[in-house]
Amino acid sequence: MREIIIIGSGPAGFTAAIYAARAGLKPLLLASSVEAGGELMNTTEVENFPGFPEGIQGPELMMKLQEQAEKFGTEVILDDVTSVHLEGDVKTVETGYSGTFEARSVIFATGSAYRKLGLHDEERLSGRGVSWCATCDGFFFKTKTIAVVGGGDSAMEEATFLTRFAEKVYVVHRKDSLRASKIMQERAFGNDKIEFVWNSEVVGISGENAVEALNLRDTVTGELSELPVQGLFVAIGNDPRVHLVHGQLDLTADGTIAVQGRSSKTNLSGVFAAGDVIDPHYRQAVTAAASGTVAALDAEEFLAALDQAEAELHADDLVPAK
Repeated sequence: MREIIIIGSGPAGFTAAIYAARAGLKPLLLASSVEAGGELMNTTEVENFPGFPEGIQGPELMMKLQEQAEKFGTEVILDDVTSVHLEGDVKTVETGYSGTFEARSVIFATGSAYRKLGLHDEERLSGRGVSWCATCDGFFFKTKTIAVVGGGDSAMEEATFLTRFAEKVYVVHRKDSLRASKIMQERAFGNDKIEFVWNSEVVGISGENAVEALNLRDTVTGELSELPVQGLFVAIGNDPRVHLVHGQLDLTADGTIAVQGRSSKTNLSGVFAAGDVIDPHYRQAVTAAASGTVAALDAEEFLAALDQAEAELHADDLVPAK
């Protein structure tokens, strides 16, 4: 029986593991067999994570977080969780190859996945001009011409933010009107650096070692065209990874795991959540790490209360009857 199992290996998961391990809880962290390290494994330079003034590569940052967690006693297994049973005092976690594990508490730090266009070149040029996070990568596009794909609030927010760095920002949208809120539309329409490309979808990305142009198709006429850009930001939404907890944990209207206030406590005792899987707004490595800290401290407090209750019950059993 484990004290704590952490599901997920991004900044939230590994930070929770560091804190739990330093508390002597000997956590088991289950990282994906193919996506260990989370979204930062697809990021090149990370310049906004505290403590690295010269920046650090995303994969290197995740390696350091894992090393730190293991240093204090975290056991890391690269395997995929296939199902969980979270009700009751004993939580059960089943994996694809490593068997079934039991624990008194579980932390979900499964993150979220950016929606992608589904193009081959999108993956090939990831980190070479293709990005899903303006806050993370916008700085690298100073004086460049870039494009943002999407028509919602997140796309307008990304495009507006990127005008701080880029010389020109195209917003490519498959329709002739936006679904973004009125205030976000007004900000984008009022920005001289933003130009809209209506009724268009990206069907290809050109460039050998970096993005050079987008191949567009008119959604009304079918006509093909090319848009020269040096960067592409895909802002068509993201999906929290909550498939394991459907029917067990309460979810918010945004589809994230619901927690109590600023805590990591879910609707089930002994089950906690942290990182992007509870955060539909900020989705930054540093906020995920902070959230992982909260989850570990909440879990530690929960386990301590359990131990105290069991000790008191045992003490009562030892009191001789009068």
